[in-house]
Amino acid sequence: MGVFTYQQETTSTVAPAKLYKALVHDADDIIVKAVDEIKSIEIVEGNGGPGTIKKLNFVEGGQNLYVLHKIEGIDEANFGYNYSIVGGAGLSDTVEKISFEAKLVEGPNGGSIGKMTVKVQTKGDAKPIEKEVEEGKAKGDALFKAIEGYVLANPNY
Repeated sequence: MGVFTYQQETTSTVAPAKLYKALVHDADDIIVKAVDEIKSIEIVEGNGGPGTIKKLNFVEGGQNLYVLHKIEGIDEANFGYNYSIVGGAGLSDTVEKISFEAKLVEGPNGGSIGKMTVKVQTKGDAKPIEKEVEEGKAKGDALFKAIEGYVLANPNY
C-alpha cells in the first residue's frame, strides 16, 4: 500500500469558531441547503462522534451516487476535524482510503485559514491518478466555499 500526502489551504472571511460550527456541527443540515448536488446525509453507524460513518447521497452526471465518510477525530479546542472516505463513489479501484486532517486557524482581519492534509492510501503499489487528485481538491474547495457562502448569506446563523 502506498500513502501519498497533499497539503491544501483555503481562506475565509468568517471567524474560525463560527466557520467550525458550520463545517463540523451543522454541516449535515447546511450542505444539503448549500450544494444542489447533495441530496441527503444520513448516519449509517455511530452517534456523530469519532467512529461514526455517514452516507452522503448526491447526483453527478445524472447518476445517484454516494460516499461513505468516517469521522476519525474531532478537536473542538483547536478547531480540528479528521475524517476519511472509506467507500462509495469517492474511491477509485486503486484507492483504499482517503484521509483528511482539517484545521481552522485565525486568518487576517478576523477570518480563517482552513488547512488540510490529504492522505491517499492506494492498493498495492498503485499511484493516485493526478486528475482524480485535482478533481478531489476542487470538490473540497467548492464544499468549503459553499458552506462559507451559506454562513455569509445568513448573518444570524
